[in-house]
Amino acid sequence: MCGIVGAIAARPVAGILLEGLRRLEYRGYDSAGMAVLDQGTINRLRRIGKVQALADACEQQPLPGGLGIAHTRWATHGKPSEQNAHPHMSGEGLAVVHNGIIENFEPLKQELQQQGYVFTSETDTEVVAHLLDRELQGGFDLRAALRNTLARLAGAFALGVIHVDQPHQLLTARKGSPLVIGVGIGENFIASDQLALLPVTDRFMYLEDGDIALLEADHIQVWDAQGQVAERAVTTFERSQGSAEKGEFRHFMLKEIYEQPRVMQAVLEGRIASGHLLEQAFGAAAGAVFDQVKQVQIVACGTSFHAGMVAKYWIEEWVGIPCMVEVASEFRYRPVVLPRDTLLLTLSQSGETADTLAALRAVQDRVLATLAICNVPGSSLVRESDLSLMTNAGPEIGVASTKAFTSQLVALMLTTIALGRRHGLSGERETELVAALEQLPGLLQQLLALDGPIEEMSAHFAEKHHALFLGRNVLYPVAMEGALKLKEISYIHAEAYPAGELKHGPLALVDKEMPVIAVAPRNGMLDKLKANLQEVRARGGELFVFAGCDQSIQAQEGVHVIHLPALPAVLDPIAFTLPLQLLSYHVAVLKGTDVDQPRNLAKSVTVE
Repeated sequence: MCGIVGAIAARPVAGILLEGLRRLEYRGYDSAGMAVLDQGTINRLRRIGKVQALADACEQQPLPGGLGIAHTRWATHGKPSEQNAHPHMSGEGLAVVHNGIIENFEPLKQELQQQGYVFTSETDTEVVAHLLDRELQGGFDLRAALRNTLARLAGAFALGVIHVDQPHQLLTARKGSPLVIGVGIGENFIASDQLALLPVTDRFMYLEDGDIALLEADHIQVWDAQGQVAERAVTTFERSQGSAEKGEFRHFMLKEIYEQPRVMQAVLEGRIASGHLLEQAFGAAAGAVFDQVKQVQIVACGTSFHAGMVAKYWIEEWVGIPCMVEVASEFRYRPVVLPRDTLLLTLSQSGETADTLAALRAVQDRVLATLAICNVPGSSLVRESDLSLMTNAGPEIGVASTKAFTSQLVALMLTTIALGRRHGLSGERETELVAALEQLPGLLQQLLALDGPIEEMSAHFAEKHHALFLGRNVLYPVAMEGALKLKEISYIHAEAYPAGELKHGPLALVDKEMPVIAVAPRNGMLDKLKANLQEVRARGGELFVFAGCDQSIQAQEGVHVIHLPALPAVLDPIAFTLPLQLLSYHVAVLKGTDVDQPRNLAKSVTVE
C-alpha cells in the first residue's frame, strides 16, 4: 500500500523516480506524484490513476533536477484526487511523501490551523509538511526539524523530505512502515521496497524503527531513535531484475503460478539433507526453543491466514499439541490468554503487514518465543522475531498471492517436522515427509500441464456472479483460498464451506446459476465428500471437481472433472491449490478484469 521513491544524484532523477514507481505498482494505489528540486525551485506533478498518467504529464512538463521524491498513494484519508495525491508541500519550499497513518493528525491539524496554516488536502500527511515548516521557521535545521516533528506524531510512517534550502540533501525516517536506502556510486536512493531500485543499485541499507537518515550524493548518515549516530549494514540484493518482468507471460500472476516448481525447490534448499530437516535454518536458538514448545498460536491475515489454517491440521495431527489460528486484525484487539510455553508463529509475505506486526508486538513478551515465516529478509516482522524462516519465493508482483501461499505451506510443513521431533514424530515418518517434499517441484510441474483443460473449464464461469467452494478436513482451508482468489481477481462473489455444512444453510443457495467447485483428494473423507456432491446435483447445481487419481468421480451431465496426478497425501493442500489458482486466473481474463492489480486492493497492507 503506497510506495515511496527518492533519489539524489548528479544526473536528472525524474526517470529513475518514474521507473521506481512502476516497480511499486504491485502495492496498490490510486494516484501518483513527483516533486523535483531544480535551481532553487520545487516543481511538482500529481495525477489520479496509473503511473503512466504521471509519465505522460512529465513528457508535457519535464522535471529536471538531481534531487526528488515520488509516491504512489492508496487512499486512507480523503478520496483519490489530485489534491490528495503526494507529494504534499508547505509553502513553495518543502515537499514530503509519506506511507502509513498519522493517528493524531486531527488535533495536530487544528493546532496548525489556529496558527495560520492553510490545508489544501484531506490527508493526514499534510500535517507532517506543516509541522516541519513550523520547526524550520523556529530556527531549526532540517534534521532537527524532522526529529522534533516525529516526536509529535502517533502512528506509522515512512517519510521522504526535500527542501529548497538544502538542495544537496534528501532526508528520510521510518517508524512502523517499510523503507530501504539504495546505495549507489555518487548517488543514493530511498524506496519502500528494494525492487523499485534494482535498475540503479543492488546494494541496500535497511533502517530500523525510529531511524532518521540524511542522504547526500556521496554520503549517508543515520541516527537511531535516541538521536545517536548509528551504523546500518549494507547488503547486496542477490535476486535478478527479471523477477520484476512479465517475460513471455500476459500477467504477473500467471508468471508467478508457473514459477512455483522453482520456488518450491528454493524453499527446500539448505533446509533438508539426507532425508531429514536441518532445523538450524530457523536460527541458532531454534533447537532450544522447540524443545520447550507445548502450544502454537498462529497469527496472520488473508491468504497467510489460510496457510495457517492448513498448518493447524498438520501440527495437531503430526505433533499432537494444541494449535490456534487467528486473524491478526481480531487477535490484536482482544484480551488473549497465552501460556508462556506458546510459540507465536506469524505469517506474512511482505513482513510489513500492519495487523500482524501489531499482534506480534502486543504479546511477544508473554510467549516462549516468536517465529516469523516471511518472504522478505530485511522486513520488520523478521527483525523483530526471535526465529525466522524465509520462504525464498522472490518478489511477488501480482496482488493475488500465489507462490507466496504455497511457499508458506512448505515452510509450515518444515516447522511442523521440527516440532514433531519433540513429540514422537519418528525418524521414519520424518524421512517420509521429507521425501514427499522433495517430489513437490516435479509434481507441480505436472500440474501445470492441466492449464489447458482448466482454461476450457473457466468458460463456464464467464457469465456467473456467485460461486461456492467445498472442501473437507485439511482441504477446507484450500477451498477458502480458492474462493478468495476467485473473488479477488474476477469480482465473482465466492464463498467456501466445509462440505459437511451444506445442509446447515448453504444448500439453499444451490441452483443452476450457482457453480460449485469441490476439491476431492483421494483420502478417508472422499466417500463423505461424494455424498455431499450428490446433494448438490440433486438440487440442480453444476459441479466442477478437482479430483485425486481415484477414478470413481467421473464427468457426466452437470459434473465437470479434472483429475490430478497421483501424489503423496501429505502434499494435497499444496497440490490442489495450483489448479484453483489457474481457474481463478482464467476466469478473470475472461471477465476482462485487471488481474495483477484488482480494484480496491493493495499488495502490502501496511495500515489497518
